[in-house]
Amino acid sequence: MNSPESMDPDSTEPAADATVDADGTTAEAPESFDPDQLRPHGPGADTQPVGSLGLLNDVDMDVTVELGRTTMPIRELLALQPGMVVEIDRNAGSPIDVLVNGRLIARGEVVVIDEEFGVRLTEIASSQDVA
Repeated sequence: MNSPESMDPDSTEPAADATVDADGTTAEAPESFDPDQLRPHGPGADTQPVGSLGLLNDVDMDVTVELGRTTMPIRELLALQPGMVVEIDRNAGSPIDVLVNGRLIARGEVVVIDEEFGVRLTEIASSQDVA
């Protein structure tokens, strides 16, 4: 049954920003993602048991977002000027690769958020892709 909080008061249909679960209940769509919601809260939340992967939480890693690659002779590289186009090995609209320390971990698409670029992850790489 639909909850009254997620329904438009003038309609029997769920509100536009509500989602309907498989059991027919509705839930309000979150307004924005807050990464703090994923962090543990309460006493002892900052401590990790010995041997836990949580010890790696503060390890810095290089994250690279790769639109594509190309190979060119040094003479062409040195001749590059502003406004020149460099052809890469990807078609427009193809997924981009997200690499951590040079290893593929995900694929995604470029998005623009408040005039800044971002990446929306669309696929997490399988262990066969990573190797």
